[in-house]
Amino acid sequence: MQITLSGVRVEGRRDPMLEATDLAWSTGECLLVAGEPGHGHTALALVATGRFVPSSGTVHLDGAVVPSPALRARTAVVDVPGISEPDDALSLADVVAEGLALAGRRSLPRDVARWLEERALTEDRGRRVDQLPGVVRTAVLAALAAENPDVRFVVLTLPDRHGGEPSGWWETARTLAASGLGVLVQCTRSSARDLGVDLPPARGATLHEPPQVVRRETPGAPVEEPGATAVLPAAGPVAEPVAEPEPQAEAAAEGGPAVEPEVEDELELSPDPDARAEEELDDPLDAAAPDDTPIDDSPIDDTPIHDSMAATPADDPQEEAR
Repeated sequence: MQITLSGVRVEGRRDPMLEATDLAWSTGECLLVAGEPGHGHTALALVATGRFVPSSGTVHLDGAVVPSPALRARTAVVDVPGISEPDDALSLADVVAEGLALAGRRSLPRDVARWLEERALTEDRGRRVDQLPGVVRTAVLAALAAENPDVRFVVLTLPDRHGGEPSGWWETARTLAASGLGVLVQCTRSSARDLGVDLPPARGATLHEPPQVVRRETPGAPVEEPGATAVLPAAGPVAEPVAEPEPQAEAAAEGGPAVEPEVEDELELSPDPDARAEEELDDPLDAAAPDDTPIDDSPIDDTPIHDSMAATPADDPQEEAR
């Protein structure tokens, strides 16, 4: 898929919000657009994603003019100042819950906890979003935008305003593009220079100069070792340890006497209580079903609890909903 802007211009009350701009980017592609703050970043992000109607020019999706709702459904704007940026007073857990809900995902407390745990962010769940490092903030918001399966294009607006190395959020953008999304990143000219872009000094009347495309990449595959700067991926499967050869097999291979294996007591592992509780929570109707077991009128057993087996009560679905 491809989004194309042709001669797009946005008029303001006194001055133009965005001068005439031509731009195109496709899925699987990472586009870097540089311009100073106030040079139309917000207007460009909103027009390119169908959230604002341009004063002139056209926006095409795959070569056709589509209704704004159809374009909005395929796009996401991440951390646009005054538009989609989260409230700084919210905690990370609150931001994740809201992001999952907007993406059409379940956002119960256990879903939020699982999402944070998969990305090694459990310890930060109570931190305010404005206390997060800039790279982590951008990565979290971008990953939440990508949770929506209908979204094919993502716009990251001025991630450098939160500090941190530009290489961090640029690696986040490249990882998203490698997953098949079309990513448009807006930054300042100085941040573009930090990324190795050769930009001449700005001279003359540049107050209304629109952001310019300064880099275009098509990552073939995600970086294998992105480090802490890449978009926060879900934790993958743990590699199985390599089994060591049996002692008797080594002895046989060397022609020596076979070594008798040591006999150890076999211990039967008890079922994981956390897994059992999770299964009960996933089906709240079963957890709320009345118990048909007849009441036991026998006297109370005074046996200490560690000498008896105590059943774990089912979680209350109403408490979980709260």
